[in-house]
Amino acid sequence: MSAQLLRDKVPSFDGYPFSLPIVQRLEKVEFHPKVTFFIGENGSGKSTLLEAIAVAWGFNPEGGSKNFRFSNRASHSQLSDYLRLAKSIRRPRDGFFLRAESFFNVATEIERMDAEPAPAPPIINSFGGRSLHEQSHGESFFALIMERFRGDGLYILDEPEAALSPMRQLAMLRRMHDLVQDESQFIIATHSPILMAYPNAQILSVENALQPVTYTETEHFVVARSFLNNHAKMIREILED
Repeated sequence: MSAQLLRDKVPSFDGYPFSLPIVQRLEKVEFHPKVTFFIGENGSGKSTLLEAIAVAWGFNPEGGSKNFRFSNRASHSQLSDYLRLAKSIRRPRDGFFLRAESFFNVATEIERMDAEPAPAPPIINSFGGRSLHEQSHGESFFALIMERFRGDGLYILDEPEAALSPMRQLAMLRRMHDLVQDESQFIIATHSPILMAYPNAQILSVENALQPVTYTETEHFVVARSFLNNHAKMIREILED
């Protein structure tokens, strides 16, 4: 699978989102068949690009599966209209787009849909059978990953670590591996040095025009290692006048 920016169709690179450095330099991105990570600072455009890929694939801009068509606020960019996706011959049977900031809206939509008469089982059964609003943010995220993701799917995740403790992130790595073994593909924007440690994953730095970097080259790894190895010294230096 790949995504190509139709640069000749872009009306101007002066306005958002085309003014983002990552979009201005974007030509074509090839995704790893198993796991691809987008990494970069806040505001670098990784979430904007991830959202555009998800929408171009057919997902709801606020998240969910392709069956979700709700909208609380039309805030997504037009970037998806200028992307051409080259999909693999084998089509995934499952899929989900997770946006950490709008997962509350997804949970609300599930309750609304389940409140309507339908011959099919309640949607919430696919999430463990317990209302996502009756769980903590972290529990509901974990229920999504552990219960809803069924395998043979495309899972596009924007900062899934936002509500997960370090132990839950490790558990997510195990679940990701099981799903990858079941022919799934992940495209993830993340700041988590735990998640991006997944073996043989492709890590693309948004700061460097989506250039591949190794795990130990990432700022996330370098800063985390330095802090954990000498946290007392680093804290003193940070807090000194």
